Amino acid sequence: MASSAVKIAEENPKRPAQDEEGGIRVILADQQAIFRAGLRKIFALEDDIRVAAQAESLAQTQDALSKFSAEVLVFEAALSPDAAESVADFVRRSPQCRIVVITDVPNQEQTLECFRRGAHAVVSREIEPVFLVECVRKVANGEAWLDAQGVSWVLNAYRSQGTRPVNARTKVQLTPKESLIVACVTQGMKNKEIALRVGTTEQVVKNYLRKVYDKLGVADRLELALYCLHHRVFDENVVVPPAPAPHATAASVGS
Repeated sequence: MASSAVKIAEENPKRPAQDEEGGIRVILADQQAIFRAGLRKIFALEDDIRVAAQAESLAQTQDALSKFSAEVLVFEAALSPDAAESVADFVRRSPQCRIVVITDVPNQEQTLECFRRGAHAVVSREIEPVFLVECVRKVANGEAWLDAQGVSWVLNAYRSQGTRPVNARTKVQLTPKESLIVACVTQGMKNKEIALRVGTTEQVVKNYLRKVYDKLGVADRLELALYCLHHRVFDENVVVPPAPAPHATAASVGS
């Protein structure tokens, strides 16, 4: 079997990852030819996604990253004995290429390690095509992608790291109210539940979250969870109010 990656695109492989028509170039790395063929058919239906190359081994994946400019690498975790370490290697080799890790059965340890080492998404091989396409687009734009289980793992990892030392350079000061809102989010609460716990409205909660996102430089709950995985950003002793009794009336919370 040839050791070099299979060339798919006819263009110069070193042209910019996003072409003149705004297309997203993708490298497919998976040991199953039929799975790669399926992904190519899925992406072929999209005007903005093109497969630049494909690989069926770890060596071919490394070769593809050196030869082809691409925005996204879809990488099967099973191609490497240590998927997280390979992710870190890919990031070093091609910093501009964002990584989607494909797994047969996602697990907490691998998911967390892949994200810590630089992956932008970890998805199951059983992911629906429409969601995989959405995933690739978001990752190409620099966003992270996790399913509900993955988000839960990240939040649990954050809650269990209370004794982790804080890096003073990355410490961000939140107001007590912002810290309380973030504490609720990291416990998996939705805006409606947070509003009930804090005694305010959903709109006020949304306003606080927007301020927190701006302070931390994140875009949504997922990115907030990932940020919190690496940096303790509020007082770990903050106490989340218990759920109010039925029919309790919410009071306004001052800013």
